[in-house]
Amino acid sequence: MKTHCLRFHPGQDLKQSLKSFAVQNNLQAAAILTGIGSLNPAALRFAAQPEATVLTGSFELISLAGTLSAHGLHLHGAVADDQGHVYGGHIADGCLVRTTAEIVLAELSNLCLQRVLDPSTGFLELVVKSSE
Repeated sequence: MKTHCLRFHPGQDLKQSLKSFAVQNNLQAAAILTGIGSLNPAALRFAAQPEATVLTGSFELISLAGTLSAHGLHLHGAVADDQGHVYGGHIADGCLVRTTAEIVLAELSNLCLQRVLDPSTGFLELVVKSSE
């Protein structure tokens, strides 16, 4: 397993930056080991909702989880506002780094992760293939 330690800077879009990293490095399979930082705003798609909700203000990124590859990504996160209220859901485009985002990835060299439309869910779902 190869690891990557990333730091994103103020104004960078969290999801788009991870997507760009995966494409630029031709990652075939990776998983988020840890992700923390701060966001303003935070864009999350809550469970069973068709669109993301944009939360304005300063948020701590207290958890980031997911899988990614050059073929697509699926990220969930939890953020806390300045009163400690926690919100969680799918990380959407529009989560902008406020001060920093520190992400550690595990590259899974024996796998290839792809996203394929699943007619039963209507979503692009994970397909895991061996790269050997």
